[in-house]
Amino acid sequence: MTKLKTLYICSACGGQVLKWQGQCPHCREWNSLTETVREKNLPHFIPDSAQGHVLSLSEVEAEDMPRFLTGLSEFDRVLGGGLVQGGVVLLGGDPGIGKSTLLLQALSRMSAHHRVLYVSGEESMQQVALRAKRLTLDATKVDLLTEIRLEAIQSTLVEHRPQVAIIDSIQTIYSESLQSAPGSVAQVRECAARLTRFAKTSGTCVVLVGHVTKEGALAGPRVLEHMVDTVLYFEGDTHSAFRLIRAFKNRFGAVNELGVFAMTEKGLREVNNPSALFLSHHGVRVPGICVMVTQEGTRPLLVEIQALVDEAHGSTPRRLSVGLEQNRLAMLLAVLHRHAGIPCFDQDIFINAVGGVKITEPGADLAVMLAIVSSLKNRILPEKTVVFGEVGLAGEVRPVQRGQERIKEAAKLGFTQAVIPKANQSKQVIKGIEIVTVERIEEAIRALF
Repeated sequence: MTKLKTLYICSACGGQVLKWQGQCPHCREWNSLTETVREKNLPHFIPDSAQGHVLSLSEVEAEDMPRFLTGLSEFDRVLGGGLVQGGVVLLGGDPGIGKSTLLLQALSRMSAHHRVLYVSGEESMQQVALRAKRLTLDATKVDLLTEIRLEAIQSTLVEHRPQVAIIDSIQTIYSESLQSAPGSVAQVRECAARLTRFAKTSGTCVVLVGHVTKEGALAGPRVLEHMVDTVLYFEGDTHSAFRLIRAFKNRFGAVNELGVFAMTEKGLREVNNPSALFLSHHGVRVPGICVMVTQEGTRPLLVEIQALVDEAHGSTPRRLSVGLEQNRLAMLLAVLHRHAGIPCFDQDIFINAVGGVKITEPGADLAVMLAIVSSLKNRILPEKTVVFGEVGLAGEVRPVQRGQERIKEAAKLGFTQAVIPKANQSKQVIKGIEIVTVERIEEAIRALF
C-alpha cells in the first residue's frame, strides 16, 4: 500500500508547509500548524453568477432580505432581528453549554410557519427525540436527519428545500472528495464552503454549530469565520444557570449584541431584564461597591463593580481582575496615584464584575476607580448612585457613547443619581434622576466622598 503523503496547514491563515514548524512562515502565528492528508484532486467551485457577467452597482436592485423570527426574542436580538434568507450563521460554545438545546427550541417554534430541517452528526434520532420530549417541544413538523456525509446532506437539502437548516456540528461532517478525517482543517473548510454556497444559491438559511478549543476559540481554520455571515459565541459557566450569547460578526445587524438566557429543566428561558442579573442584592450596604452602566451593542446594562483593597503581605502586591482587563487596572491605579493623590502601591487589589459579564469598553474606568477608593477608605458610596465614564492618563474624565440611553436605563431601574462625564451632559431633563457632571477624577472623588 502506498503511504499517504501529509502536509501541515496553518489554522490561522490556511498556509501550507511540508514539514512541521513551531511558527507559521506565512502569518508568523505560533503553534498553529496541524497535520493533514495531502489531497490530490480538490473540487473546483462554480461561481454564483455567470462568468464574465459584470453589472454596474447602480443596476443591482438592493432589497431587504426577509427574516425568519426564531420565537426567542433574545436570540433574535443577537441576530439583528432574526435569521436572514440565504444567510449562514456559525454558533460556537463550550460542550454542554446549550447550543443544541437552543437551536432545537428555535426550530420547534419556527416549524409552525417555515420548513425546517435538523441535521445531527453527533446524536442519534432517539437522542434528539428524547431531548425534545424532555423540553416538552412540539416537534411534529421538525424534519430530522442523522448524517455526517456532506454529499448525502446536500442531496437532502436539495430534495426538501427547507427554509432553515441546522448542521450540528460542522466538525463531524466530511466530504468523500477529501481523504482527511472529519474535523481536520481541510474537511471543515471544504464542508463549510460548500454549505455556504448552497445557502447563497438556494436561499436556505444555514446554521452551523462549531466546537471550540481549550483556549475558547472556534476549532478549525480561521477562514471559517470569514466564510459565514454571522458569528455567535455561547458563553457562561456550566455551574451557573445563566447563559450569554454574544455576536462577534454580523453582516445583517449590529455586532457586540448580547442575549441573556437562563437554563432551566424545560430548556433555555429568556431573561428580558438582564440588569437585575448583574446587580447583586446586599442586605447591608458595604464599601467597595459601585454600579455602572455598560453598553452591549444597542442594549444598556447595569453592572455592579466590586473592589476589595487589602494590605499586601508580600513583597509584590497582587492585582487581580475578573471580567475587566488586567492591564487597564494597572493604568488606572497609576492615574489614581498621580492625579488624585491616592497611593495603592502597598495594597492587594481585587476587582470583580458581578454576574460573570465581561466588560471590554473603557466606560467602566470611573466606576472601577471609585470602587477602589471606596474600599480603601472604607466609605460607602451614596445609595442609588450609578457611574460611567472613561478616564485618560491625564486624569480627565472622557465621554462615552450613548450616554443618554445609559441614564434612562438607570432611571428606569430606580437610581436617583448619576455621575457622568461633563461632555455627556444633555439639555434634555430626565425625570427622577439627578445628574452630577465631572471633568476630572479628583472632582468625582470629591463629589461622592
